[in-house]
Amino acid sequence: MKKNAPRLALLSIAFSLLLFSQCREDNPIVRPEPVGTPYTLEIPTGFPPANIQSDNPLTEEGIKLGRFLFYEKALSGDGTQSCGSCHMQERAFTDATPTSVGINGTFGTRKAMPLFNLAFHDNFFWDGRTLTLEEQASLPIEDPIEMDNDLATAVANIQAMPIYPPMFQAAFGSNTVSSENIGKAIAQFERTLISANSKFDSVVRLQSGASFTALEQRGYDLFSSDFDPNGGSGGDCFHCHGERETAYLFGAFGRDLQFVNNGLKENYSDEGRALITGKASDVGKFKVPSVRNVEFSFPYMHDGSIPNLDSLIGFYNFGGHLHANIDPNMKAAGQGRNWSAGQKQALAAFLRTLSDYQFLEDTTLSNPHN
Repeated sequence: MKKNAPRLALLSIAFSLLLFSQCREDNPIVRPEPVGTPYTLEIPTGFPPANIQSDNPLTEEGIKLGRFLFYEKALSGDGTQSCGSCHMQERAFTDATPTSVGINGTFGTRKAMPLFNLAFHDNFFWDGRTLTLEEQASLPIEDPIEMDNDLATAVANIQAMPIYPPMFQAAFGSNTVSSENIGKAIAQFERTLISANSKFDSVVRLQSGASFTALEQRGYDLFSSDFDPNGGSGGDCFHCHGERETAYLFGAFGRDLQFVNNGLKENYSDEGRALITGKASDVGKFKVPSVRNVEFSFPYMHDGSIPNLDSLIGFYNFGGHLHANIDPNMKAAGQGRNWSAGQKQALAAFLRTLSDYQFLEDTTLSNPHN
């Protein structure tokens, strides 16, 4: 009996494995087959890996569908408003009003954020309320001020338009429209909104013939230092905009994606990040936007209270209002920086080198319904 015990044990194990494998065959893991033509996102030098959801890989068909939906007014309650209504390409995909105007001409409480380099972000909206672009895409549709629609009606509207069922078939393998796939398609398109071809980029890439003027160089030195090499206070901008100097995109690294109270207000009626976290320490904190394309994304701040570039520089020269949560890098709060007219002019000149005209004029990102 002892001689046969090992053999019996092995047979028992083999029988158990056979039963287990049969159970696995009865309940196999179903993995969706890839649909569409795979699209490889070109990551500019110095950028981090893109945040792409495993269940929403980029495809040519998905991106095309997303572009059409981004500009599709049928997603709104009365057919007058699309994502592109508040995110205009020539304004770095933001709008021209202090706060965004919704479906009934009603002004919201915040300005639309610029949209670019979103593939490298970890959260969205001024308060970071969503963690994926897929989730972000549906919220404006249902917002009563923005597009004022319910998802079921939006889906029915899109399903009824002859152009869309074949596009959903090509992108997702089914001609049945769903709110999930609307969000996925818009997210795919938004991940292709990459801005990395400004004059600044050409200079730091050492491209032939690219160089700053003396004024732009002085502005960059001010932007990137606590102290002006020529004497006086520097811009100290780099702490919040492009902290990692090896990455030259000002909007995908460092504290650009964090939440900061910059002393814009003494008292905040809109408490920003605190509305999401419930923490008193987050009152007045908002997502730090990129300074890329800042020449075109005015007015500035979450409430559009700063009208133009000169005023923006003027605010930081003022130093910001004192507040319990003001960021420590706002070192001149309550006292000012006392920049000269020449320093202000230099900062403005440098900031204009961050304008990416190729991105702002790229017809592959424009409204396909026109």
